[in-house]
Amino acid sequence: MKSDPGDGDLLQGLSAGDEACFSLLYQRHQGAVYRFALHMTGNHGSAEDITQEVFMILIREPRRYDPSRGSLRSFLFGVSRNCVLRMLDRECTPALSMDEIALENAAPADALDLAGELERSDTIERVRKAVLSLPPGYREVVVLCDLNEMSYAEAAEVLECAVGTVRSRLHRARALLAGKLTSLRKLDPRPAGER
Repeated sequence: MKSDPGDGDLLQGLSAGDEACFSLLYQRHQGAVYRFALHMTGNHGSAEDITQEVFMILIREPRRYDPSRGSLRSFLFGVSRNCVLRMLDRECTPALSMDEIALENAAPADALDLAGELERSDTIERVRKAVLSLPPGYREVVVLCDLNEMSYAEAAEVLECAVGTVRSRLHRARALLAGKLTSLRKLDPRPAGER
């Protein structure tokens, strides 16, 4: 095997039963798949389950990926999206608590500016809640384009739609988010300097 094999080489090895190839694919793509699922569901357990399901599908059916239709990354996001949508149809998942977010974003105690960190955590919580409150079709374009920094073309591959559809959904999603964040700000009784 090459010293830095591409996804195609690793998929060929996976198809032949090479566990090391699967391991490398998993290491390369697991984090992005997990973050997508977490942003879409707001739940660590659901994100872990979805990530496991995505990679189990890859193990069982590696030939399901067709390189002529796009990158492996886009394929994995597409499978993840389908798993998320199925899960959202089945159940309503609880969102992350502030404590869980704080643990994820924790810095060494001596490096913290407590007031700044609290304000930052509050802002993150508001944005996270606003994103989770979007309908799934709008939430997924925000997660793909804004949080995962995918291009419109990559997001269109994942969503199996036209680039123009991604653009219009993202424009509408951002408008909805701005409205939700403005409403949340108006509902907060604390003065701006104390938030």
